[in-house]
Amino acid sequence: MAQTTLNKLTAEEQLVLLSLAATYPVYLLGGLYVLGSVLGWLLLCLFALKVYLLGKEKYPSNPLLNVSPVAWLWALGMLGMLVALLEAHIDRQLGFGTTIKSSLGWAKGWALMALFPILGCMISIRPEVITRGVCIASASALPFAAIGLLVYLAGLPGDIYLSPFKAIGGPHEVFVVRLFGINPETGMARWQFTGPWAPAAGLLSCFYLVMSLQEKNTRWRILGVSGAVCMCLLCQSRAGWAVFMAIIPIMICMSNLKNPLALFSAALLIPTLFLLGQPVIEWMYESYLQIKDSRPDSTRVRGTLARLALQRWENEAPVWGHGVVERGPKIVEYMPIGTHHTWYGLLFIKGVVGLFSLAIPLFFTCLVLLIYAQQSAIAKSALGICIIMISYSFFENLEILAYVFWPALLWIGISLRPRAASNTSSSRSCYE
Repeated sequence: MAQTTLNKLTAEEQLVLLSLAATYPVYLLGGLYVLGSVLGWLLLCLFALKVYLLGKEKYPSNPLLNVSPVAWLWALGMLGMLVALLEAHIDRQLGFGTTIKSSLGWAKGWALMALFPILGCMISIRPEVITRGVCIASASALPFAAIGLLVYLAGLPGDIYLSPFKAIGGPHEVFVVRLFGINPETGMARWQFTGPWAPAAGLLSCFYLVMSLQEKNTRWRILGVSGAVCMCLLCQSRAGWAVFMAIIPIMICMSNLKNPLALFSAALLIPTLFLLGQPVIEWMYESYLQIKDSRPDSTRVRGTLARLALQRWENEAPVWGHGVVERGPKIVEYMPIGTHHTWYGLLFIKGVVGLFSLAIPLFFTCLVLLIYAQQSAIAKSALGICIIMISYSFFENLEILAYVFWPALLWIGISLRPRAASNTSSSRSCYE
């Protein structure tokens, strides 16, 4: 049995591990949005203070030199998001108060998409600290689901209360503390766990699966994976189910591009797909329609929101976007335009500038990690995280959920360290 002893934790590692281990207690206190939003900035301030106090004694070289160019590309992209936001607010005369509110929203959302990868590169946080914390957080879903099931069977409501932290601002859903929700189409219980809504729990389950598999302690790895499976099943997210089942096979294929057996298999598979192309395409299309038809109202709302976002982006604000989401009409149940899809949301809110501000760093991150993944298990799992992000970007607004999947962003930063990319022996995983 592989064992990992976590000792002599640095202050940053203690903060990361404690934040992950306390995920559910903090959620039940209604403070998870606050924790996820400020944790990155707190880590940055703590590390800067250590560098200032210890100086060259402990940090002989500038820590910024350890940051990967890809991580700096994320910083440039997220600054591009801020520029687009400010330009849109100026163009559409949204007012100083709205601009300040949106800028704070950027600091709690898009900025974290760059901050955590940079911190992962710059601060020496061991991967096993994150995997242990993720396993604890994932395993905590099991008793949480069991309690929720008992409450549901007793006929009691799943909502507990609205957190007073709502006063700091943010989406209403992130402050609602509940054991479970009710699927309006089936009337059955649907778990969101620590996410603001059920599909977000599906996204978290995929991240937890990939990172839990990197845990070296067998007992904790089993608990982490079990928690991820529980989350994926009970959230009832169609996207979550599909990504959860596909992510490990995709990671294995993409991390073995140099393997002669893999190349030989691909050489056999590609001609076979050409021969069976039409039946395979028809089967995939029918499966896709069945998944959509399983929740027709949700599919209709999402499709209409997408069309509204594209039409209004193209006709009203193609370059900088509208700056903010806008309440939709009755046909979309008054859902805000610019939500439920990262790319359509970017076009509507931040225009084509915002879209490329995310697309460019995400593309180069995937490209670099694809190269690193051929020899590093850490990079392999980080590549899986990027694949999950891309997949879910067509169903969710990623920046809104950055406060809950920050461990995945931190893991990407760790994987971009040169020494992590070249180290295979210290990062073995159970799917190698």
